[in-house]
Amino acid sequence: MIRAIACLAIATTQLAFAASALAQHDPGARVRELERVIPELLEHAGVPGLSAAIVADGEVFWSQGFGVRSTETGAPVTPETVFEAASLSKPVFAYAVMQLVERGAIDLDRPLAEYLPYDDIEHDQRYRQVTARLVLSHSSGFPNWRPRGGQLTINFDPGAKFSYSGEGFVYLQRVVEQLTGEPMHTFMKRTVLEPLGMTHSSFVWEERFESNVALGHDEDGTVREKNKPELGNAAWSLQTTGPDFARFLSAVVEGRGRGLAAGTVQAMLTPQSEVDDGVTWGLGWGLQESEVGRGFWHWGHNSGYRAYTLTYPSARYGFVFFANSNNGMLLLDALLSHAVSGSHPAAAWLDYESYDSPKRVVRNLLEQTIRMEGVEAGIVRYQQLEHEYPAEAFEEDMLNSLGYRLMRAELLDAAIAIFRLNVEVYPDAFNTYDSLGEAYMERGELDLAIQNYEKSVKLNPENTNGVQMLERLRKMKKGGG
Repeated sequence: MIRAIACLAIATTQLAFAASALAQHDPGARVRELERVIPELLEHAGVPGLSAAIVADGEVFWSQGFGVRSTETGAPVTPETVFEAASLSKPVFAYAVMQLVERGAIDLDRPLAEYLPYDDIEHDQRYRQVTARLVLSHSSGFPNWRPRGGQLTINFDPGAKFSYSGEGFVYLQRVVEQLTGEPMHTFMKRTVLEPLGMTHSSFVWEERFESNVALGHDEDGTVREKNKPELGNAAWSLQTTGPDFARFLSAVVEGRGRGLAAGTVQAMLTPQSEVDDGVTWGLGWGLQESEVGRGFWHWGHNSGYRAYTLTYPSARYGFVFFANSNNGMLLLDALLSHAVSGSHPAAAWLDYESYDSPKRVVRNLLEQTIRMEGVEAGIVRYQQLEHEYPAEAFEEDMLNSLGYRLMRAELLDAAIAIFRLNVEVYPDAFNTYDSLGEAYMERGELDLAIQNYEKSVKLNPENTNGVQMLERLRKMKKGGG
């Protein structure tokens, strides 16, 4: 009897804490606030469309679409609109991997090479130390992605430290496909998507998505051609909706459907790798510690799409959003402030620029001036703005990103002028010379390109891009190019 009373007391305390935490979030008030501010935020940030959802008390509490799927068609975003989840694919795949762990089909700490040797990295035998645990906690030693057309490498001894890697998930995907005897997207549909009711989701493109898909957009609002993956990729290829992903968050919190045991979920949400102050990595999930407790989170970044999710399991409360623009993360701080209580160390670690940051305001004013009045007027405007905005608005990367915007707009002369200004303002920064060298190369001025890349590498001998570009340029010059 005493034990039963003690257990009841513990359970009552846990329920009271969860209720208190949920009250902190107050989902009804959060929804009203989001519905009020999101349309205005989209306009300020230059984001065409967004899908958002909230999980409250472990259930999908709210989902809504805002804005348009495409600036060309003006078709509205609805809750059923399909977005690219980008790296939010990773925790969904990790959830399925942990099902295999529960069944004994894979051991978290057994080297993956014992299941499937990996020809792509046979030249570095350290890969034989890589395990599923190291992949899921981003401490495998693999880079995020190998250079396009280049060789896969290992950057440090597996397990030594945290380093985010999509390549690790690709290797683990191949192991899972070997063990299950089926393509990853089929395995995911069978073990996660269908059991959890994620009926508008797939790791490969399906024609049924065509009628309600959000197209990606560049920073300037240009519509991008939709990537329609025929082969699933565990790191980035999930196509999904706000409500579907909220169902997944609910499953992690509540263990719904053919899910995971509570102990397995707890293992996923236990720190494995140290990342930053208040930020660690579990198994497939980023973790953050705040005054509200421990939350699990992830972010997504595909060309034309951005996404973010954060859930506090003790409160059984979570939030997710998908945006169809490269500008999507300009909204991150504002959306979190309206959607989720507490501080956000993970967002601070990501350090995305906010839509209302002085740096963005200055860059936009300069670009507008250059496009309307020319680059000389833009430089005069720069000097004027220095007296109107704080110093943080004029950090090195502001002019650098402006230069690349002008390059993408085929305003090459203006871009070179801006890169040259950045070199004058930051003469000891290696990246300013690297960017100026790239612009000169684009214009065919190889000698000037070489000179600037040489300065960049002299300032930073570890600038591998500069070293590679110098080798390429010297070959071009030697060949009479």
